[in-house]
Amino acid sequence: MPDRIVILTGAGLSAESGLGTFRDKGGIWTRHRIEDVATPDAFARDPDRVHAFYNERRAQAAAARPNAAHVALARLQAQHPGSVTIVTQNVDALHERAGATAIHMHGELGRAKCHACDHRWPAPPAMRHDDSCPACDARATRPDVVWFGEMPYHMDEIARHLLSCDLFAAIGTSGNVYPAAGFVQEAARAGARKVELNLELTELSDLFDDRLTGPASKIVPDWVEAVLAPMR
Repeated sequence: MPDRIVILTGAGLSAESGLGTFRDKGGIWTRHRIEDVATPDAFARDPDRVHAFYNERRAQAAAARPNAAHVALARLQAQHPGSVTIVTQNVDALHERAGATAIHMHGELGRAKCHACDHRWPAPPAMRHDDSCPACDARATRPDVVWFGEMPYHMDEIARHLLSCDLFAAIGTSGNVYPAAGFVQEAARAGARKVELNLELTELSDLFDDRLTGPASKIVPDWVEAVLAPMR
């Protein structure tokens, strides 16, 4: 049984909870231009448009429910005798609502951030560009999410986990966005076994030792069951 597990999750994990993926046919980036809603320049140019986009996504995430894959990962984290670190690219709170803890490398829809003083606080259901920061009173509030061109959060902490893990799993992630797409190679340098769980094979599939394809709600619980089986 592996002692230290690191799991990277992406939009495919939450798709069966009704939250859209990004790059697939009909995904979010086929309906919205990244340059219009997910960059610092977009926010500087038209903050109302950016807030409207994230207000809609926040409402969708609040209405969503964890699916069987989220629940299975929470079970793995609770029952595995070693460490299970979940690193997520998702900005929803479905891991936490399923009972797990996760490192949110791309931030969280449920958090607001002051662009002036960097203070963070729970976001209201709807945000506006003229909302005041509760710490400094500046009208510089934005969603606490990582936009294109910005550095993901917690990278030093994530690197420490990757370099000490003996099993790395990538679940529901396209492998198209760096730095997360490079995590499998970092885990390989640590000598970890690597498994990919996705709806279909990706451009990075050949870098993994094992590949499981199918709906996350089916393959993730089965995989968790297999990981925990030696405990019985």
